[in-house]
Amino acid sequence: MEISAASASLTSSGLVPRLLPPLFYPQARSAPLLSSSSSSVKLISSHRRIAPSPCLADQSASTGINVVDSDPIDAVKRKAMDTSPQLKGASIFLVGVNNHIKTNLGKLLAESLRYYYFDSDNLIAEAAGGNAPVQSLKEADEKSFMESETEVLKQLSSMGRLVVCAGDGAVQSLTNLALLRHGISIWIDVPLEIAAKGDAPFSSEPSPELFDALKASYEKSRKGYDTADAVISLERIATKLGCEDLETVTSEELALEVLKEIEKLTRVKKMMEEASRPF
Repeated sequence: MEISAASASLTSSGLVPRLLPPLFYPQARSAPLLSSSSSSVKLISSHRRIAPSPCLADQSASTGINVVDSDPIDAVKRKAMDTSPQLKGASIFLVGVNNHIKTNLGKLLAESLRYYYFDSDNLIAEAAGGNAPVQSLKEADEKSFMESETEVLKQLSSMGRLVVCAGDGAVQSLTNLALLRHGISIWIDVPLEIAAKGDAPFSSEPSPELFDALKASYEKSRKGYDTADAVISLERIATKLGCEDLETVTSEELALEVLKEIEKLTRVKKMMEEASRPF
């Protein structure tokens, strides 16, 4: 695809509707989940089904759920059922450097909350015809690329019941940051040396090229990350759960922490709304 054609496709006002036809928009609470990489409808599962982690033991008291004696995914789904009414359909935007932990967490949250899952970078790539054309556009015409990121966020933020893994462009402009305020934004803070390992989290050494790219992206986006409604730090959660190896923290454990943060945020919002009512 020529750069000019890619730019026109990306910046057209019909970008997301072409990828998200009305047929697939979630109208009911029990709607199935849609994978953004395909037009078929399917349930999205967690990245791994495992036996209860020793780190889960400390979560029973804080969540009120016996997560040690049950399937970790079932524990997350029960917590999601309690949290869902408080969300009232508000979308969740996960920001932070792109990595497998953030992606797996987003898919698990979508499955548990019965939301749709999307990756904003993937939507842009699909509209451009693939990763190579969109990378060429980014290098040749950064303004058009940034406009395409804004267009995707604009249309996603107008919907509800979505879990969106947002790219770094989502936090690099005031316009995009304002669009994130249509939902709940959460910074998934993962150490760069872990994020750089890609889909092979237990490899001995991260890719130097990917590490340098992630570091540059992190430094450019750091101030934007700080504007998120909440921060989920992999290091802090590992310390809280007594996990010496950060990579042993599961998506289920992260999801429980995210849902707890959402409960806090919605509770504070409700209190502020009640306080603002006239006597």
